[in-house]
Amino acid sequence: MSNPREPLRRVVVVGGGQLGVLAAIALRRALPGCEVLVIGTPPSPAAFADTAATAMPFTNKLHDRLGLAEADIVTRAGGSYRLITRFSGWGGQGQAGAVAYGETLDPALKTAFARDWGAVRLPGAGAPPVGSLAQVLAEAGRFAPPPPGEPTPLSAVDYALRWNPAAYRGLLIDSAEALGVGYVEGMIDRIEPGEGEDIAAVGLAGGGMIPADLFLDCSGPEASLIAAHPAFAFTDWSASLPTRRIYCSQPGAPMAALEDRITLTGLGWVSEIAGRDGLQIMLGTPAHVPREDALALLRLPARTVIALTPGRAERPWIGNIIALGDAAARFEPLGPLHLDLAHRQLALLLEMLPGRDISPLERKEYNRRSGLMMEGVREVLALHFAGIEAQRVFGAPPLPGRVAAVIDQFLRRGRIPFREELPLLGQEQFALLVALGWTPGMPPAAQAADAAGEGAARAAFEAEARAALAFAPPYDQWLSRVASRAPSG
Repeated sequence: MSNPREPLRRVVVVGGGQLGVLAAIALRRALPGCEVLVIGTPPSPAAFADTAATAMPFTNKLHDRLGLAEADIVTRAGGSYRLITRFSGWGGQGQAGAVAYGETLDPALKTAFARDWGAVRLPGAGAPPVGSLAQVLAEAGRFAPPPPGEPTPLSAVDYALRWNPAAYRGLLIDSAEALGVGYVEGMIDRIEPGEGEDIAAVGLAGGGMIPADLFLDCSGPEASLIAAHPAFAFTDWSASLPTRRIYCSQPGAPMAALEDRITLTGLGWVSEIAGRDGLQIMLGTPAHVPREDALALLRLPARTVIALTPGRAERPWIGNIIALGDAAARFEPLGPLHLDLAHRQLALLLEMLPGRDISPLERKEYNRRSGLMMEGVREVLALHFAGIEAQRVFGAPPLPGRVAAVIDQFLRRGRIPFREELPLLGQEQFALLVALGWTPGMPPAAQAADAAGEGAARAAFEAEARAALAFAPPYDQWLSRVASRAPSG
């Protein structure tokens, strides 16, 4: 019989932003007998995972797993909901589309109904075209999260959360303190080597050494721990991801909306994230766009301007150091992928938690799967720049990985090839390509027309949509009532 390994005794998390604190909570819950310490290094404005005001639906499930109540995020951290992301201009002037979450369309309906994506109009003839229940609700401005464990017309609608980053981090700190997570603030100025590729301890400026069995680098794009390792190597993505500067605005007026927007303009892409504490606008441009032109397009005063060199750590787990989020991969905030990637990496770490003696196979498998996650993000971003309109603005970068094959299969057969560890489900990728202006082909099995089946499918969709509209309250009124119950101070 094999004996169990000696468990980790101390884990040090470098980085006290929202990612680092959540990682500490996760490790403390997974290893209740292990000491977990956060080193709060100074935050970077370029740490998009730490400044993110939203994530993807996967984060909701991670919150549930870690005991973080959605109601607390809404009432204590300025939380709100997103059902769709609307894309405009990527397929040409006047073109628009919307991406919802989850498998929003039954695969059996990928016939003329799918080919005529968006042909359903509800509730009246003049309503905008829709392609999912989430879009129906977003267009009508009606939603409230369905009660758990109780079937409702909204139960199949997946959603993402937004929040105020500072308030959300404060909520996480309260949870971390209640679990006994330790905290110390300072700059790491020295690293003590251990055996092999491990490190034994880190030192704080003006302080002593802090030893640990495992170190998580959540320090942002500086990657202050893993980038200092002699074995660190960086894979540059600049050739395939052409955004070079990110302009981030000061918050605008509060906005209760069930959608966020990503628009392609002649200068670059514009991301608009609605929120109870203000609309946040980000602009991504190629290097040649003059700063004054970019600031004029931003419409709001700039909070920060960031020069971007995209890429990733070749090995996010080296020795006993594991990099998460921006410390593992740097890329533009074109959609809510930074925290989604970081949280999926964290979930992978929880799945593969080592003991004090780390097996090389554990590192290898984690690096393989985490590498697929990072390359999957790169490929999803590259889809945005593959179209003619985006190439007019950003040039024609080479398509990385399997992007060319995905576009080819989509255009010829209306299918999305399976790829492991991608941030989007197959139907989400389908909807994204449609929203970016691509037209899907017809799969061979759908060539035969079935008017009766398609009519029944369309009628069933309309019935589901009308039931959802009747069940859901006006979102702005519901959110206002919930916000009024938030604790003061």
